[in-house]
Amino acid sequence: MITAAAQGNGFLSPTGVEIAFVLVGLATLGAAAVTVTTKQLVHAALWLVVALGGIAVEYLLLTAEFIAWVQVLIYLGSVVVLLLFGLMLTKAPIGRSPDADSGNRPVALGVALVAAAALVWVVVDAFRTTWIDLDGPAQGSTEATGAFLFRHWVLPFEALSVLLLAALIGAIVLSRKDAPTTGAPAPAADKKGQS
Repeated sequence: MITAAAQGNGFLSPTGVEIAFVLVGLATLGAAAVTVTTKQLVHAALWLVVALGGIAVEYLLLTAEFIAWVQVLIYLGSVVVLLLFGLMLTKAPIGRSPDADSGNRPVALGVALVAAAALVWVVVDAFRTTWIDLDGPAQGSTEATGAFLFRHWVLPFEALSVLLLAALIGAIVLSRKDAPTTGAPAPAADKKGQS
C-alpha cells in the first residue's frame, strides 16, 4: 500500500529489501549495457536473458509475484526463445559481427540519455512524497492483478497474444520458404561405356 511520507524510513536507513533492490538494479543495468554494446548477437541475446531476469527479481522484491512470473514466462520463456530461433533460422553469424554497428552510436547514446533523464524525472516527480509499504496487503498479488487485468485490459491482452502468434507463424513461413526452381533441364545421365 502506498502511504504518505514514511514514518521512520528514509535514504539514510535503508532496509535489506531496499539494498537488494539497488544491487539487483545495478546488475540489471550492467547486463542491459552489455546487451546493447556487444558485437556478438548470441551473447547479446543471452545478456538480455540476464537483464530481463533481473527485472523479474525486482518485481519479486516489490511483492508483485504475479508480474514477476509473467515476466519470466513471457519475456524469458517466449520472447528470448523466439529471438534465438530467429537468429538460428536466419543463419545470422554466431561469432563477432563487425557490421552489427551501424555507426549511429553518438545519436543513439544521446537519445538514450535524454529518454533515461526524462523517465527518472517523471518517476521521481510522481513518487517524491510516497512510500511503498512492503509489509502491508499485497497489491501485486495474483488475485488483485488478475482481477484488474481481466476487468480493464482484456482486449489489449488478447491483441498481444494474437501479435505474438502472428510473429511465430511469420518466422515459420520465412524459415520454410523453398528455393525457387530455375527451370534448368536435369543433367544428362552418364553415358559411360555407351560408345
